[in-house]
Amino acid sequence: MKPILTMAVVLSGAMFALTAWPKDDPAAAGAQLYATHCIACHGATRAGIPPTFPALTDVAKRLQPAQIKDKIRQGGGLMPPFAQLSQQEIDDIAVFLAN
Repeated sequence: MKPILTMAVVLSGAMFALTAWPKDDPAAAGAQLYATHCIACHGATRAGIPPTFPALTDVAKRLQPAQIKDKIRQGGGLMPPFAQLSQQEIDDIAVFLAN
């Protein structure tokens, strides 16, 4: 194989590995989804800006898993609904928030 082609194959394999990995780890997938959909309001540390954007630290101590998932799906207050997320994506975010 030519060196350039070999490098392309290696890099494409690495990219596939990076994109496939979180799907095997719900918390890692949830972290990526959180970064995409939640971080703007709730912050990187999940501390939020209370009372406008509530903290999500220890949210699993305040809400049951089903309540967390419902809040993500349906929204509430200033939080918009995230109905475009699949059930798996919502589950993954909930797992991330529980950790």
